[in-house]
Amino acid sequence: MSGVPQGSVLGPELFNMFVGNMDSGTECMFSKFAGDTKLCGMVHMLEGSDAIQWDLDRLERWNCTNHMKFNMAKCKVLHVGRGSPKHKYRLGGEWLKSSPEEKDLEVLVDKKLNMSRQCALTAQKANRTLGCIKRSVASRVREGILPLYSALVRPHLEYYVQLWSLQHKKDMDVLERLQRRATKMNRGLEHLSYEDRLRELGLFSLEKRRLQGDLRAAFSTCRGLQEGWRRTFDKGV
Repeated sequence: MSGVPQGSVLGPELFNMFVGNMDSGTECMFSKFAGDTKLCGMVHMLEGSDAIQWDLDRLERWNCTNHMKFNMAKCKVLHVGRGSPKHKYRLGGEWLKSSPEEKDLEVLVDKKLNMSRQCALTAQKANRTLGCIKRSVASRVREGILPLYSALVRPHLEYYVQLWSLQHKKDMDVLERLQRRATKMNRGLEHLSYEDRLRELGLFSLEKRRLQGDLRAAFSTCRGLQEGWRRTFDKGV
């Protein structure tokens, strides 16, 4: 009844144990990450919206049974797709508001699945961090600038990039331009071309790193499917 203390070592485990049965009996796809819960369903006909509403009603019953309270200000509906019928849904006695875009683990997703705005926000964060390094670090030797860029700036440019994979060349250029600026900050490399600076610093372009990440993700997915098939086959035998 007193809740889970935030910031504690066991807090996340205790919370996950408490909400572990929240999705029991749901028909639609259900995802949980700490305090963020998402219910997803495909709606072509009325039966699809009925399934989502049934799951919402079941969540409300779970809510009452476990003396929990959903934050209604954060409960919204994101309709994805051009042909979405945009049905209205309720949670408890309140109708849920629809939203044109929502952040999911710091990744902005809009109703058109256009990632240009996410790219702009990412570039803004990385640019601020790079500017801070430029103002606060007097030395321009590569032994100092390169580790700072790799640890503080590049993670912004690659955070969940396999999810919000860039769709337009203009968005790719926005991010690549940041790495161009970062490589120019290294003393003695200002006169070299971008490709030569990358070679001198032992870096790859962001485009190549995205390709590497895509290949790793594809390999991990295929390996996971292969393991799943193997376990299923073993059980069948």
